[in-house]
Amino acid sequence: MKILVLNGSPKRDKSDTLHITRAFLAGMEETAPQEVRLIHAIDRHIEYCTGCFACMRNGGVCIHDDDMAGILQEITESDLLIFSFPLYCYGMPAPLKALADRLLPLTGMAMKKAGDRYVHVGRADVSRLRFLMICGCGFPNSRQNFEPAAAQFRLMFPGRNTILTVPESPMFNAPEAKVVTEPRLELVREAGREYGETGAVSEALLARIGSPMIPEEEYARIVNGTV
Repeated sequence: MKILVLNGSPKRDKSDTLHITRAFLAGMEETAPQEVRLIHAIDRHIEYCTGCFACMRNGGVCIHDDDMAGILQEITESDLLIFSFPLYCYGMPAPLKALADRLLPLTGMAMKKAGDRYVHVGRADVSRLRFLMICGCGFPNSRQNFEPAAAQFRLMFPGRNTILTVPESPMFNAPEAKVVTEPRLELVREAGREYGETGAVSEALLARIGSPMIPEEEYARIVNGTV
């Protein structure tokens, strides 16, 4: 399977969330060989979308001459697109959001009704492409934190999306927290194996992965330096 990982963290390889993504990919690798490419969004030249819709009217050609044309080519050649990012202001970090905004050339101006909403008709054939969101945050629980990012992702990629969220994710870069992070990463590897075998992850496993690794109050005390 051709997998393209879009890393939204400005920390690049030191991203807390990337620990989770690597564990998921390791689980998938146990089921079959995977061809993985990684893009650090912050290192690519990606201009902001101006909303001119030129790309949707002229065959997908954007007014900006930057790295997005190559990234779009990589996306259309992939089987699985992974958005890996830490939660920033309840959404994607700016470099990844700029990339997401520039996905417009994959569609045209024409619209069609899909259920109770309208969507743009696709220009590129991405029928085989599946979409996975892996997101970590520094809060001690998932409630009323990940919902805006998850809702946006489902609307962007309806029907073929899987969403994996993990609170307390800064602990993945703390060696002293291995006693709790390593068991959590093993759960993520299990999710990767499950996804590699079935193309989905059970809701029960997603819930276990999305639960706090240590009690919420204890985590808050550590972060606040009151332990």
